[in-house]
Amino acid sequence: MLHTLDLRFLQTEETIAAFLYETAAGPVLFECGPHSVFPALKSELKKYGYAPADLQALFLTHIHFDHAGAAWALAQEGVRVYVHPRGYKHLQDPSRLYASAQRIYGDKMQTLWGDMKSIEPDLLHPTEHNEIITVGDTKITALHTPGHAVHHIAWRVGDEIIAGDVAGVKIDGGPVVPPCPPPDIDLEAWENSIDLLLQSNIKALHLTHFGKITAVEKHLTDLRGILWNWANFIKPHYDKGTQAEEIIPAFSAYTEQQLRDAGADDALVQKYAYANPAWMSVAGLLRYWSKRLTVDG
Repeated sequence: MLHTLDLRFLQTEETIAAFLYETAAGPVLFECGPHSVFPALKSELKKYGYAPADLQALFLTHIHFDHAGAAWALAQEGVRVYVHPRGYKHLQDPSRLYASAQRIYGDKMQTLWGDMKSIEPDLLHPTEHNEIITVGDTKITALHTPGHAVHHIAWRVGDEIIAGDVAGVKIDGGPVVPPCPPPDIDLEAWENSIDLLLQSNIKALHLTHFGKITAVEKHLTDLRGILWNWANFIKPHYDKGTQAEEIIPAFSAYTEQQLRDAGADDALVQKYAYANPAWMSVAGLLRYWSKRLTVDG
């Protein structure tokens, strides 16, 4: 059985989730959140009678802090960590990853993300596309799903998928939106990953931001549409050479209005901002257009 754990990022419900799955050999965890919410993770595990050391494995969708920041703390308890091959080295030595984030977040780093320390190589497993990991009687299949990040994996268990960010952000009945942080956003790769999910004949998606989606086809179709909607909002600004800091106010207002048009109140707008801040998507989509148009000439 799969349980959604609310990690209460920034003391707010339904912003970051982890997922506990109970196998015949013991529990496994999908996602772990940042180290800043590690006490909440331990508290959520305790509700089901588990401590971190009881976990048989940790499966990460990708290495961004909000998904993988606490992985090292679980590894210190002896938990084996499954990750994309292109994320492996950054968990073994997170110094460059942490320094890059430090430049962006400055003195907010600890409050938002906490620490990120190295994981011993023997506790890291670089996982290939379509690789099947068996825990007890449960088979877990890795689906490499780039677009949001080159090191992204969606994990299939039975007829459900723990989708990370490739299936977007959808909180408390609000609309689905695409998280588009730099540096890896690739809309064509993301479209291919959406197609892969659509072809997987599944009954549910589980989003780290936040929870279970059963209307899979509609959800992914809506995601595809809003992904290009956002990219096409940014494109004319890129063409004019407008700097990110000049675009952010207009893009923030545009995306907030989309939320409000879908019925979001102030509290829900704030949850979306915590889970998927607009400034990140401006930076990511500007970089996408730069790479795309440079390649295309």
